[in-house]
Amino acid sequence: MTTFVSVKQLADRQPALTTNGIRHVIFNKEKNGLDKSGAICRIGKKLLIDEAKFIEWIQSGAAA
Repeated sequence: MTTFVSVKQLADRQPALTTNGIRHVIFNKEKNGLDKSGAICRIGKKLLIDEAKFIEWIQSGAAA
């Protein structure tokens, strides 16, 4: 089952991540490959993050 969270919820659930850090990688999603990972979903103005895919993207080393 997919768990979608907001930026703040992800930062609360993952203490190593900050809201500003998450927003930074989302802003640069085309450059860092986050857009191709499928971790980010927009519904209107609402931005949702697939937590599992976001963590997989980090573990793949794409965040470096």
